[in-house]
Amino acid sequence: MIAELQQAVAHYAHALDELNVPELEAVLTEDTTWTFTMPGQGVIGPVAGRAAVLDFIRDGHTAQTGRVRHHLGNVVVTTTDAVTAEVRAYLVQTGNTGESIQVISTGVYKFFLRRSDGGWRIAELTLTLDNAF
Repeated sequence: MIAELQQAVAHYAHALDELNVPELEAVLTEDTTWTFTMPGQGVIGPVAGRAAVLDFIRDGHTAQTGRVRHHLGNVVVTTTDAVTAEVRAYLVQTGNTGESIQVISTGVYKFFLRRSDGGWRIAELTLTLDNAF
């Protein structure tokens, strides 16, 4: 079960970076919520519902320059039962313009997942950034 949860989180990061909407839809619950805490900007969200989250992602991709990657590390399953789980992970977000590579931000993710017929899906995501970008 732990490997399945780690895979769901990894699929999220890859789909996010590639703007792979079908894969994002597959890893998010219909009622998913996203909330972000950013230094100097406070709390953003919650962005509620899969359609709103996908719009939020699309807007973020439009604003990006270069190639952005979400590197998740120290992925730990902190609680789980047969249908719900909590997963924490560190974030290092990098940007590559083709001329330079830089760390854009770091932070901590908390994923709350629910099991469905299609496997584990992200029902709630919170991200607390260490720095603003």
